[in-house]
Amino acid sequence: MSERLKKALHSISEYWFWFKSWFITYYTLKVSYNNTWGDADDQEFIVKKFIKKKPNFISFYTEDGDFVEISGAEGLNYRITEI
Repeated sequence: MSERLKKALHSISEYWFWFKSWFITYYTLKVSYNNTWGDADDQEFIVKKFIKKKPNFISFYTEDGDFVEISGAEGLNYRITEI
């Protein structure tokens, strides 16, 4: 593909994501399996839609459309912030 076509497709996709952002709210989800934040077991996700949020279980759809379920026997520590 030519460079001009690649640039045009890139700008169209950026415009599309900007337009969708007016109607869809995204969240940042940070999950820790223990009480210490910032260690090796922490995970971070960009969430499009939450399905269930419970103390030991959380399920959601990522911005890419993947379905994710996370569970912890002793409970989960998670932080949700709106982007």
